[in-house]
Amino acid sequence: MAYKISDECISCGACAAECPVEAISEGADKYVIDPDTCIECGACADTCPVGAPSAE
Repeated sequence: MAYKISDECISCGACAAECPVEAISEGADKYVIDPDTCIECGACADTCPVGAPSAE
């Protein structure tokens, strides 16, 4: 299942820079992951300083 970014997101952009398939974009109040593009690699979760991305 695709990763999802929680409300803990601080909008730093670190996850978007690490996503190999560019599935992450800046949303209105936090970054969001396109579930149709996400390949579930975990790069976003490994990079996030606050642990906002998680597999659901």
